[in-house]
Amino acid sequence: VQLQASGGGLVQAGDSLRLSCAASGFSTLTMAWFRQAPGKDREFVAVISWSGGRTYYAESVKGRFTISRNNAKNTVYLQMNSLKPEDTAVYYCAANSYFSGRYYYDNEYDSWGQGTQVTVSS
Repeated sequence: VQLQASGGGLVQAGDSLRLSCAASGFSTLTMAWFRQAPGKDREFVAVISWSGGRTYYAESVKGRFTISRNNAKNTVYLQMNSLKPEDTAVYYCAANSYFSGRYYYDNEYDSWGQGTQVTVSS
């Protein structure tokens, strides 16, 4: 599986961004977003099952971020609203062939995209 993330950029606090992750061999994959801020470990952001029926979010983004997918386009999205400076990080999409109960651990995922930078200024 190959993943290509895009959509990052420089925005102001309160703005919105939508990240996209295009994948090959896509439709039955569990997809997730992680992020890594400078000097910090990579952390879980959101996950979506292959059907879209299950989604989970980190507490820090719940109510502001929405993960979705379009299997016809082999793409998963992360809509980020009400962005805060603490959301600044490199965002990575990840894929797995099954939905793990440990979906918040990055070592549960087999494939990773290259990352896209999101910078939120105050």
